[in-house]
Amino acid sequence: MSTTSKPTSSEDIVGRKYDQCLADLILKTGIGFGAGVVASVILFRRRTWPIALTTGFGAGIAYADCDRSFNPARLSGYRVIPQSEAPPSK
Repeated sequence: MSTTSKPTSSEDIVGRKYDQCLADLILKTGIGFGAGVVASVILFRRRTWPIALTTGFGAGIAYADCDRSFNPARLSGYRVIPQSEAPPSK
């Protein structure tokens, strides 16, 4: 029995990232919408702005997470060191 696996193509990696981003967007937007409905009914006498606000927060957080998955160099506290400046590996 062989334990070698075939290499993953870059198209598959990008496709999986897009699928993860879409699932994350649906989940976080839905949670924001639900929290907005609850806040609207309980705290704000059935106004619509809490629903729009929390749905937007959920979508914004999902967008930021997706942006980080496609460009990890944008993480705060990290910097990309060019290969010429990298210390030699042992």
